[in-house]
Amino acid sequence: MKEEIMKEDMTSLSTVLEKLRLRKADNEFRWTPEGFTAGKGKNYQPEDLAILKTYRFEGESDPSDSSILYVIEANDNLIGYSLDAYGAYSNHDDEEGYDNFIRKIPIRDHGDQVLEEI
Repeated sequence: MKEEIMKEDMTSLSTVLEKLRLRKADNEFRWTPEGFTAGKGKNYQPEDLAILKTYRFEGESDPSDSSILYVIEANDNLIGYSLDAYGAYSNHDDEEGYDNFIRKIPIRDHGDQVLEEI
C-alpha cells in the first residue's frame, strides 16, 4: 500500500484507519460507564474531548454494513477515533450511554484537511 493516501481516496473505513495509523493517531477511544478511555489508564469526559471530523460509511453491497468514525482529540493532545456501527448492528452494550456521551462532545470540525493536520 502506498504511504501517501490521497484525500480523495477517503471513501472507505480501512483507508481512513490506515491514514490515522500512518499519522500515529490510531488510538481507539472506547466507551465505558466512566467515559471514553484510550487504554492509557485515563478516562475522558465530553468536556475533555473535541470531535475533529466525522466520517459516515455505508456498505455498497449490504445496507446494514453502516458505521460512523469520529476523529477525536483529547485535551492532553491525544488524537484517536471512536467507531460506531449504527442501526441494528451497533456494537455498544450501552447504546444509550454511548449516544448521549458522543452528543455532548463539542465539535471542532476541520473539514477535509483534518488528517493532513495530524
